[in-house]
Amino acid sequence: MGLTIGVDIGGTKIAAGVVDEEGTILDTHKVSTPSTPEGIVDAICAAVSEAGKGHDVEAVGIGAAGYVDDKRATVLFAPNIHWRHEPLKDKVEQRVGLPVVVENDANAAAWGEYRFGAGQGHDDVICITLGTGLGGGIIIGNKLRRGRFGVAAEFGHIRVVPDGLLCGCGSQGCWEQYASGRALVRYAKQRANATPENARILLSLGDGTPDGIQGKHISDAARQGDKVAVDSFRELARWAGAGLADLASLFDPSAFIVGGGVSDEGELVLDPIRKSFRRWLVGGRYRPHAQVLAAQLGGKAGLVGAADLARQG
Repeated sequence: MGLTIGVDIGGTKIAAGVVDEEGTILDTHKVSTPSTPEGIVDAICAAVSEAGKGHDVEAVGIGAAGYVDDKRATVLFAPNIHWRHEPLKDKVEQRVGLPVVVENDANAAAWGEYRFGAGQGHDDVICITLGTGLGGGIIIGNKLRRGRFGVAAEFGHIRVVPDGLLCGCGSQGCWEQYASGRALVRYAKQRANATPENARILLSLGDGTPDGIQGKHISDAARQGDKVAVDSFRELARWAGAGLADLASLFDPSAFIVGGGVSDEGELVLDPIRKSFRRWLVGGRYRPHAQVLAAQLGGKAGLVGAADLARQG
């Protein structure tokens, strides 16, 4: 199969891109993300139609944040879009006249990294995305492992602290409450409130109060050596690395790929994640260690991965 279109559904923008067999994006079109489920379907179809103009496109892959069924057709549950058993494949196929594959967005991003990014050369890869929440994908034996019902690799909702912090999913103590962009901001606010003298740089980048701290402020302050900002990254990394050690016990991959917005900070977060991973890896002195790699495709991973999954049908 030749050219396909990948669709990435973001909180503010929906991007559709024409992708070739080498993972190169040839053309893109973006539209604003509507506020209603019906409007989002309309926007997807419009973006696909515009991006595909002038190209011989053969299929469409859509990355959706939510639980996607085993047939890669229906979004069973998407909390941020309020889709419940949404027959997205059928709706889009009827409108654009092309075969459609629907995949969880983190799975799509993991596949993109495996095929065209940091995962090249590895047969067994576990991907995690450290963004607002924590997502993931499993590639074992060169195959994307989705589970019997299509909803595997929801790593962010593994409970790491019994009766811990309340999660948006309704459970308590989920991993993403301790290792995510949202967690990073919480750590920084708590530390700045407790010891403002250690957060002078951080506080100066916002409105001067702990409540005004945002993720970008923490990154900037950490690069300038602000103690609270650096310690907040270390706390996030401690939880992330410990979680990777648990996943190593389950899957024994050759590599972990860390993506998402938090990973954009590079070694500022990756080096302490590696240290935490080695610290908590069971039998770590006596067994091979998986590599912990930075994602390479950035925000393009989901779009490219969805397009490639559509190519494979």
